Amino acid sequence: MLEKKDGILLESGTGEVEILHFIVAGEHYAINVIKVKELLQIENVSKVPNSHPAVSGISLIRGEMISIVDLMYILENRKNDKVKNSMTLVCEFNKIKVGFAIDSVLGINRIGWNKIMKPDDITANSLVIGNINLNDEIIMLLDFEKIVMDINPNTGINLERIKDISVKDRSHIKVALADDSPLIRKVLLETLTSSGFTKLKFFDDGAQAYDYLLMLAEKKGDQFMEDIDLLITDIEMPQLDGHALTRRIKEHKILKKLPIIIFSSLITDDLLHKGDAVGADAQMSKPEIENLVNLIDKILKIRN
Repeated sequence: MLEKKDGILLESGTGEVEILHFIVAGEHYAINVIKVKELLQIENVSKVPNSHPAVSGISLIRGEMISIVDLMYILENRKNDKVKNSMTLVCEFNKIKVGFAIDSVLGINRIGWNKIMKPDDITANSLVIGNINLNDEIIMLLDFEKIVMDINPNTGINLERIKDISVKDRSHIKVALADDSPLIRKVLLETLTSSGFTKLKFFDDGAQAYDYLLMLAEKKGDQFMEDIDLLITDIEMPQLDGHALTRRIKEHKILKKLPIIIFSSLITDDLLHKGDAVGADAQMSKPEIENLVNLIDKILKIRN
């Protein structure tokens, strides 16, 4: 039976996350519960010709055809011959649904984002976005977006999406960006610089961004926006997540007037209320990077 501890996390911006703790090939992994639509055992998986070797096939789930990804192949480079009898996480992010075959589920735990340790420099390019010490067991929080993008780059952010973005002089606009993914930071840099932005400041996580803003508030007071016009933040980040970051800013007596865009793979119709609850000025799903510049223009009311 699935064990859930510490109740249900309903409030946004608490600095906590619920993780689903599961096993693949004897190793301990986790996923943010907010990405999981349901957990089930599937019996009908149809193979797809010439598909990626990590894709076991497709299955009809609740009337939808959903691709089933073999996590054992992704993580261990060997096939799981029992996918049809495996537990499957049906997940939704980047506005797509996909199933992930796993071995077993151990439970759901609530932890603080500040308890999730960033990967070190040696493992920074792996599929792990954070390490969790839970009862002396190391649990690896996986980057499911990267897993899916590695299988099919069209499911996530890619530079093909930005080729039609309007270019104008936006060099006077000062934008801070917080995202723990080197890939996303690179794409954001290329997107915004190609659109005319030149004053960009990047942070690896929400804690770094918040410390910078606190420094501006202490140094310049109400004039802090001489140094920044807008913040763009991801949601899932070790140390301080985007919802908690947004709440702290919007509850700060000086920083509260800073416009914030939450730019995340977790932006869905079902989850928009979480960003609204912490006071985000706008929210956008990560695949829609081609619309990000227009959204910035709209928020800052930039004229041609």
